[in-house]
Amino acid sequence: MISQVETIDWQLRAACRGPQAIVFFPPLSPERRDQKRIRERHAKAICETCIVREDCLAHALAIREQHGIWGGLNAREREKLWAV
Repeated sequence: MISQVETIDWQLRAACRGPQAIVFFPPLSPERRDQKRIRERHAKAICETCIVREDCLAHALAIREQHGIWGGLNAREREKLWAV
């Protein structure tokens, strides 16, 4: 189990922190399919540079996060790993 302190530590080192964090989750208003693909591609590119990507993905899988990009994967991609 990941402790609260460990979670905070890796999150503080995440590449997604700051103003670019907006691309990791869908907007409040409806989003066209092509806009979603572009937004997710941008988020995943940020993940590619992240030093805590594995921690992020492990956390999202552990809590079965159903929204956003975590560890370079969207919800549908993470669902495939839950079944494994």
